[in-house]
Amino acid sequence: MAHRVHDHQSRLPVAQATVLALPPSSQAKDLRPRWTALESLLCGAFAGAVAKTVIAPLDRTKIIFQVSSKRFSTKEAFRVIYCTYMKDGVFSLWRGNSATMVRVMPYAAIQFCSHEQYKTLLGSYCGYQGKALPPFPRFLAGSLAGTTAAMLTYPLDMVRARMAVTAREMYSNIMHVFVRISQDEGVKTLYRGFTPTILGVIPYAGITFFTYETLKKLHTEKTKRSQPYPYERLAFGACAGLIGQSASYPLDVVRRRMQTAGVTGSSYSTILGTMHAIIKQEGIIGGLYKGLSMNWVKGPIAVGISFTTFDITHSLLLKLHQMGYFTQ
Repeated sequence: MAHRVHDHQSRLPVAQATVLALPPSSQAKDLRPRWTALESLLCGAFAGAVAKTVIAPLDRTKIIFQVSSKRFSTKEAFRVIYCTYMKDGVFSLWRGNSATMVRVMPYAAIQFCSHEQYKTLLGSYCGYQGKALPPFPRFLAGSLAGTTAAMLTYPLDMVRARMAVTAREMYSNIMHVFVRISQDEGVKTLYRGFTPTILGVIPYAGITFFTYETLKKLHTEKTKRSQPYPYERLAFGACAGLIGQSASYPLDVVRRRMQTAGVTGSSYSTILGTMHAIIKQEGIIGGLYKGLSMNWVKGPIAVGISFTTFDITHSLLLKLHQMGYFTQ
C-alpha cells in the first residue's frame, strides 16, 4: 500500500510538467482550423470516390438515356447494362469512371469542406456559433457549397459525360477528350451546360445538405445521442438524396443534353431551347424526367454512402488528431 502511495506521489511532478508543457490555448486555436479543413478535404474526396464507384454502372446507363430519345423503362435500362456487359465486358460498365474520379474527388472534397466553412461562417454571422443553424442558413450553406464545387470542377463533368456516351475509339482517355473538344469544338464547349448545372446545383445541394442536417438534428433531439449509427446515417442520406435529386432532375437532363450535343448530332445551345425541344419531342415525363426512377435507386444509395463515409472517416481522423497522431 505504501509502495502504491509513493508511486502515485512520484508521478505527480510528471503530470504537472506535462500540463505546463501544453501549448497555449491561442496556439491550439491557430492549429485546429487548418486540421479541420484538411480532414474535411480528405474525407470528402474519399466519400465521393466510394459513392460514385458503387453506382457507376447505373450512372452511366442513366446518362445514355438522358442524352437520347430512347424511351426509358427499368427493363430497358437493365437490357442496356446486360448488352454492354456482353459486348465489351464487365469493366465497360465503369467506362468514364476514371473521369468521374478525377472530377468527383475534388468536387466532393471542395463541397464537404466548403460546407463546413460556410456553416461556421453563417453560424458566426447569425449568432449560432457552435449550434445547429436555423432552416434557411442551413439550406444556404448547402447551396453555396454545391455551387462552389460545381464552378471549380465543371470541365471535368463535361469530360465525364462525353466518355459515358461514346465508344472507346472516339476518346481513349481523359486528356484525349480535352484535346479533341478544344480542337474540334472550341474551349468554350468545355463549359457548355454550365448555367443549367449551377441552376440545378443550388436546389439540389441546398435541399440535400438541409435534409441530412435536419434529420441528424431531429435524431439528436429525440434520442439524446450526439451521433447516429451508420445505418441511420445511410437512411438520412438516402432521404436527402431522394428529395434533392427529384427537385432538380429536369435541369440535370438539360445539362447532359447540352454537354453531349457535339457527339449526338443535336444542336442544343440554350436552356429554354433545350427544354422546349425535349418537351416537344418526348414530353415532360418521358423527356425532362427520363431516367428519374433509376435516380431514385442510385441517387439515395450514392448520397447515403457519401454522407455516411464522410461522417465516419471525419470522426476517425478527428479521434486520431486528438490522440496526437497529427501533432507537429
